Amino acid sequence: MFSYDLILNSSVLLTLFAGILGLLVGSFLNVVIYRLPVMMQRGWTAECQEFLELPIDEQTERFDLMLPASRCPKCDAEIKFYQNIPVLSYLFLKGRCAGCQCHISIRYPLVELLTGILSAVIAYQLGGELSTAFALLLTWVLVALSGIDFDHQLLPDNIVLPTLWLGLFLSVFGIFTDPISSIIGAVAGYLALWCVFHAFKLLTGKEGMGYGDFKLLALFGAWLGWQYLPLIILLSSLVGAVIGISMMIVLQRDKNIPIPFGPYLAIAGWIALLWGDEINNLYLVSVGL
Repeated sequence: MFSYDLILNSSVLLTLFAGILGLLVGSFLNVVIYRLPVMMQRGWTAECQEFLELPIDEQTERFDLMLPASRCPKCDAEIKFYQNIPVLSYLFLKGRCAGCQCHISIRYPLVELLTGILSAVIAYQLGGELSTAFALLLTWVLVALSGIDFDHQLLPDNIVLPTLWLGLFLSVFGIFTDPISSIIGAVAGYLALWCVFHAFKLLTGKEGMGYGDFKLLALFGAWLGWQYLPLIILLSSLVGAVIGISMMIVLQRDKNIPIPFGPYLAIAGWIALLWGDEINNLYLVSVGL
């Protein structure tokens, strides 16, 4: 009989299982990244039409995270289940639609592969603990948020806020941090970037980031505690500077084009989740504390 204890007690099996699960979840995250902003836009449009007492556009087809089934955007051919196997289907189809042979964005297998790798790293680092399951969930949320923010410069409240509340709830049971550190972390995380936002706006007359960034840092404060906020802010700034400069040099990206800050916060928070203690201790040792 199959035993979950066998997986939980084996680092190799647990890492492999988490990696495969991450690939499957990554396929669903591609759907979330594409469809959720469209769903939100339609919802906003309907609300505006209702408020202005305008005729509301009737949607003839259900559109959410489950339906309609995935289709080719060019020929509208339905994607069969065997054509939707993470990474492998893309390689087998040579990156082209089976119906019309149009090019399929490499972003889809990259998101699947990234989610699988990050999930495997989480399992390898944390082992078969209860916290591993929640760390995996947080990782998948961060991948989805990063993809949406990269495309639309938007961090949806209907993802960020429930995840923030989950972090506060987990602290009651001592998962990742304690309740006091979690509450202070959520408040301090929001206020830290809120103050930076208004100071920057006062000095330059421009908005340097969005309110979603405040909530994302508050999310990390709720999950990890206020003690990790300085590290996350420092790491996100460093990651943002390195990636931003690289994009301008390698891709010749215009420096005046806004760059979303959410993905950099997500990267920094994920690093702090796994190696925050080691990094903080290394810093304290280096300064002789």
